[in-house]
Amino acid sequence: MKIIDIIKDGKTELSFEVFPPKKETSFENVKVATEEIASFHPSFMSVTYGAGGGTSRFTIDIAQNIQQKFGVPTLAHLTCVSSSKDTVKAQIEAMKQAGIQNVMALRGDLTPELEQTDRSKWDYQYAIQLIRELKESNGDFCIGAACYPELHPESANQKEDIQHLKEKVDAGADFLTTQMVFDNNLFFNFMYKLREAGVTCPVVPGIMPITNANQVERAIKLSGSFMPQRFKSLVDHFGSDPEAMKQAGIAYATDQIIDLYANGISTVHVYSMNKPDVAKAIQDNLSAIIGK
Repeated sequence: MKIIDIIKDGKTELSFEVFPPKKETSFENVKVATEEIASFHPSFMSVTYGAGGGTSRFTIDIAQNIQQKFGVPTLAHLTCVSSSKDTVKAQIEAMKQAGIQNVMALRGDLTPELEQTDRSKWDYQYAIQLIRELKESNGDFCIGAACYPELHPESANQKEDIQHLKEKVDAGADFLTTQMVFDNNLFFNFMYKLREAGVTCPVVPGIMPITNANQVERAIKLSGSFMPQRFKSLVDHFGSDPEAMKQAGIAYATDQIIDLYANGISTVHVYSMNKPDVAKAIQDNLSAIIGK
């Protein structure tokens, strides 16, 4: 089933993101965690791409397993940074063979090593090139793309950033998913600017439950997300007590999701970090709202 059809069905939807192992020796543990999350039967699940594409086959393995064993639609991430056309085409073909209909097309993060290389020699410099490749592949894929409500770190300003998003949508992206957001007002303001710029595709907000204080610094580094004072106070007060912080983080994320639903956002994506207990707690908190 295509993700765009799920997003547009008018129902209240909740999805979870999982990630593949960094090493083959960890595959079984990750598989067990992703299967447990899939057993909750969320609206769909996304599976991220191994760093640098090194464990890319695990993305397809996990996505295919979730679909076949639990009937949960999956969204497989695909990055193109420093990849050759042959590598990308082989990955696209592997997705077709695995029955994957949904792809999140991403450039991918620039590691310090990649930042030192000559990007002009790469086959792909931007995600829009990968989107075009997917559209031309005869795979009939539903294509997702990423967006930054608080400005992509490499963009000069938000106006330029939104123009690039519009170009990705015009090239074939069916929907957008945001980086993690901790202040819903920033998301709603971003939505207003997108619509004003003529970007009319669905936008799915990404919510990350922060369940331990150590996650805060990493979350800021990954996404540059603004941390509202209300959230900072939560971490300051509960951060030294692991169980209390976990409960407070789940409650904060749940409150964000309820606010998004109440303001007309039908689909919310949760960065579950391969934690079945956190995913289950959030879904249980929303059980009557999402009908699960």
